[in-house]
Amino acid sequence: MNMTVAQAGSFSAATLAIDPEVEAARIAAALRNQLTGTLRRRGLVLGLSGGVDSSVSAALAVRAVGAKNVFALFMPEDDSDPESLRLGSLVAETFGIAAVVENIGPTLKAMGCYERRDAFIRQLVPEYGPGWACKIVIANALTNEGYNISSLVVQDPDGKQTKLRMPPQVYLGIVASTNMKQRTRKQVEYFHADRLNYAVIGTPNRLEYDQGFFVKNGDGAADVKPIAHLYKSQVYQLAECLGVPEEIRRRPPTTDTYSLQQTQEEFYFSLPYDRMDLCLYGLNHGVPAEEVGRATGLTVEQVGRVWTDIASKRKTTRYLHSGPLLVDPVPEI
Repeated sequence: MNMTVAQAGSFSAATLAIDPEVEAARIAAALRNQLTGTLRRRGLVLGLSGGVDSSVSAALAVRAVGAKNVFALFMPEDDSDPESLRLGSLVAETFGIAAVVENIGPTLKAMGCYERRDAFIRQLVPEYGPGWACKIVIANALTNEGYNISSLVVQDPDGKQTKLRMPPQVYLGIVASTNMKQRTRKQVEYFHADRLNYAVIGTPNRLEYDQGFFVKNGDGAADVKPIAHLYKSQVYQLAECLGVPEEIRRRPPTTDTYSLQQTQEEFYFSLPYDRMDLCLYGLNHGVPAEEVGRATGLTVEQVGRVWTDIASKRKTTRYLHSGPLLVDPVPEI
């Protein structure tokens, strides 16, 4: 993908502009070559969440191999926003993709996903139970000197919300429980991929891929990741070009993991995606902090904090990108 590195004093959102038609054709060609070459599979499977990343990935898959060779899944569970299923269905209809609903709620209940999560929450809120809702939020790097401090937000049946600091064991327990959701969805995707002799598409954009915003062996597992090189802003450019419904393009990015509504920056990132893209691009391409600050409306000090946070997340999530470690190499493989 060709991008022009910003000239001195010209760094802005326009720096991330691409030719979406050219890029879509390039990605589609790469997908076809990967399927027929390395992967030797007949088509592509993906989960549709109603978000822009999976929608663009679906459109690219159709462009690469035709709608008849793409299969989509909707995988709601007890905490899912009903809008996700509606919008995912809209994407499948828009691009003519065959799709089925696989409700993973009963599976998660059988594995104790919700029960385990609630048990950890009750260590802080003993009365937590039916009628309550929750989410995890982060006090981001702009306000905490580069340290990301996570808090639990609970809402009682009367709608009153309470925010609490979590000891590490509670935080890790809640996250471990909710990670079952992504891993269960991936199991279902690979079931259908195996029965169809298809490959599984992963849908992270560059910001998510770089910063480890995925679950290992969950939504991080895939055979191809066609938009992992694209900044989120560029994914939106492709979305418009490919005809992703405007309703989806207007929808704020969400996690759709917890029972309370939650944005991605509330859970993980320091800033909304458009400014995070500029900070990440600036760091990757050596753009001075002063120019990044002018483009994002941040002070030089704040840009420095975001860059520190990016570096920290790269370090702490590096293992997510790693395969199993071997004591000795196996040279025949």
